[in-house]
Amino acid sequence: MATTVNTRRGISVKLPLTYDRSDGPYTSTKNLIDTVKQNFKNLVLTIPGERIMNPDFGVGIHNLLFENHTQQIEEDFLERLSTQTNRYLPFVEIINVKTDFNEAKHIWNVTVRYFVKPLGVSDLLELNLTDNERI
Repeated sequence: MATTVNTRRGISVKLPLTYDRSDGPYTSTKNLIDTVKQNFKNLVLTIPGERIMNPDFGVGIHNLLFENHTQQIEEDFLERLSTQTNRYLPFVEIINVKTDFNEAKHIWNVTVRYFVKPLGVSDLLELNLTDNERI
């Protein structure tokens, strides 16, 4: 399974941006697994309308923190996650999603187990969202 590339060049810029002389000028992702995870996280965190020229892109999970947390909000999130993943990352299969909302602290923990079909690799995307910071 070839999931690495030339480590001198990398695949894409690693977010958040950090200066790295060896990658010049910014640190890069060095393997396909990290690149897919970064792209998946970007899809989940991007607010629809935030990306210029592609207003439908993004799940916008952070916006859901400001809604009354109900079963319907979770169902809307799961539907949007599925639709967006199928559209923008069709090579990713969502295996399961676990959510835990702490009403008192207003923290939403989301864990997505997913499978990258072409690589034959499973991974986890874990997000801990609060209403006073944006990841």
